[in-house]
Amino acid sequence: MKSVFRRATNGLLAKPGIIWSRCSIVYEACGTVMSFWEKLLNAIGSTAGNALSAVVEAIRTVFEGDPETRRKVAFSVAIIALSAKMAKADGIVTENEVNAFREIFEFPPDQAKNVARLYNLARQDVAGYEAYAERLSMLCETCTENCPVLEDVLDGLFHIAKADGLIHEKEMDFLQHVAQIFHMSEERFEQIMARHVSGGRDPYKVLGVSRQDDFPTIRRRYHGLVYENHPDRLVSRGVPEEFHAIANERMAALNAAYAEIEKERRAA
Repeated sequence: MKSVFRRATNGLLAKPGIIWSRCSIVYEACGTVMSFWEKLLNAIGSTAGNALSAVVEAIRTVFEGDPETRRKVAFSVAIIALSAKMAKADGIVTENEVNAFREIFEFPPDQAKNVARLYNLARQDVAGYEAYAERLSMLCETCTENCPVLEDVLDGLFHIAKADGLIHEKEMDFLQHVAQIFHMSEERFEQIMARHVSGGRDPYKVLGVSRQDDFPTIRRRYHGLVYENHPDRLVSRGVPEEFHAIANERMAALNAAYAEIEKERRAA
C-alpha cells in the first residue's frame, strides 16, 4: 500500500460529491472544543522519531480524565495506525481499500491534515507493526484475552484488507500475527476470519461453535453474540458511529449462520 493510500489520507475528506451532513461520533459536538486529533498530535510533537511510544502514551495521559473519549481515541488510532502498518507490510493498495477505510471513518474536513499526519507517523515509524500492536494492546483495560475492542479493531482491518475481493497472503499473515499480539485465541481469530473470507463460509466457525455442540448451546452462543454486538455495547467500547455499518454486516453474517444451522438441525 504505497502512494495511493498516502494520497487518500491527504485527500480523504475532499472527495467530490461527499456532503458532510453530520459529524463522527468521535468528534462529539463537532468542534466545540479542540478536536482530540489536535490534542493528540500536540502531545506527540512534531517529530516522528519516537512516534510509537508517543502516540500510545499521549492517549494514556491526554485523555486520562475522560475515559469515554479515550476509548474512542484508542479505537480510532488503532485502526489508522495498524492500517498504515498493514499498507507497509503488503506494499500494495487499491482504491477499494481506500473506500473501505472511508466507510469506517468520516472526519470533519478541517481535520484531514491531522488524520493524514497520524497515518504517516505510523507508516514512517521505524518500529515494526509488532511493536505497534503490542503497545496498542495495552490500551485494553477490560481483559487480557479476547478483548472486545481489539476484536473490533481486527474486524475493521479485515474489512479494509478484503475490499479488493481478496485478502492477500501478506495481509493474512499480518492479521494473524496482530491477533496473536492482541492475545486473541485461535478459535476467536478463525471466527472473525470466517465472516470475511469468500467461498465456503462455515456457519459453525462464524458463530464460534462446534458441530458437536447441541442446539441449545449454539442458540445461547448466538444470543450472546447478538448482545455483544448491540449498538449500545459498541458505543460503550468506543466504536465510532461509522463502524456500526460494519457491525451490521457482522450481524448479518451471524444471523445467516444461525439460520443455516437451525435449518440443518431441524432437517436432521
